[in-house]
Amino acid sequence: MNEKINFYQTKIWEIKTELKKVIIWQDKLIDVLIISLISWGHIILEWVPWLAKTLSIQTLAKTLDLHFSRISFTPDLLPWDLIWWQIYNQAESKFYTKKWPIFTNFLLADEINRAPSKVQSALLEAMQEKKITIADETFKLDNPFFVLATQNPIEQEWTYNLPEAQLDRFLMKAIIDYPTESEEIEIMKNYSKNQNILINKVLSKKELLELQTLIEENIFVDDKIYSYVKDLVFATRFPSNYSLENISQYISYWVSPRASIALIKTSKVYAFLNWREFVTPDDIKKMAYDCLRHRIGLTFEALWENINADEIIEKILAWVIVP
Repeated sequence: MNEKINFYQTKIWEIKTELKKVIIWQDKLIDVLIISLISWGHIILEWVPWLAKTLSIQTLAKTLDLHFSRISFTPDLLPWDLIWWQIYNQAESKFYTKKWPIFTNFLLADEINRAPSKVQSALLEAMQEKKITIADETFKLDNPFFVLATQNPIEQEWTYNLPEAQLDRFLMKAIIDYPTESEEIEIMKNYSKNQNILINKVLSKKELLELQTLIEENIFVDDKIYSYVKDLVFATRFPSNYSLENISQYISYWVSPRASIALIKTSKVYAFLNWREFVTPDDIKKMAYDCLRHRIGLTFEALWENINADEIIEKILAWVIVP
């Protein structure tokens, strides 16, 4: 078992090395992409354009022996543009079903908030059930299947907020920030070099599935960690039970049980990436923002007072005691 763990630790290091050939400054982005990938979960990346979100996802796909598809979401997109289309064969006088980009392993949903809700909802069954129903026939998607979506929050025209049910199906939501001054200089120096860099494949599909199972079965989670995660989640539901009455008026709806599962799954991977075979409370705290921020509904009062989900999570982490 130790040999396998060391083997996959090396593989993860190699993936990071390949990504850093192109992505100079986004260490956090690289980590959350890898954690989401190994955790069997979907991820949504948010912030302004030009921060290498799409480039990072495309580069990660190249390091894996997986089929990759990209959909650029636009206001005129229709649900069947994602899933299928009926093509008429004149010679045979028959209709054939043509499978579209969603039938893949690695789906990049670029600027997902530019498409209307009926298109976004077309992803629901695929993301949760890993299958697609076309007319009276159901097709299973290949394993693994990941949706990595990007979202641009600064434009208001021809954009559509994701429904809460859709957001909850994403394991994580990561906020990408601007580079530092020194990183900005490195980006300018290396821009022309990045155009012709060769990205090597590191993990096969079989190895990725084995790694996911290895972490799920061998990273230990103590009962006190489960209790701590339960308290964090219940603090969003019953703030007064945790001396957090001052945040009650800012929460319009609570986080679902998916949040608890997401915290455990991602913390296991985070522990593995840090060469540990057990999860600590600090692992939970590290993953809390990315796993909870899109699951906390904000009231109008919170928006009026310019309070965001991260501030609420910060208060919960400060007040909820580790068992």
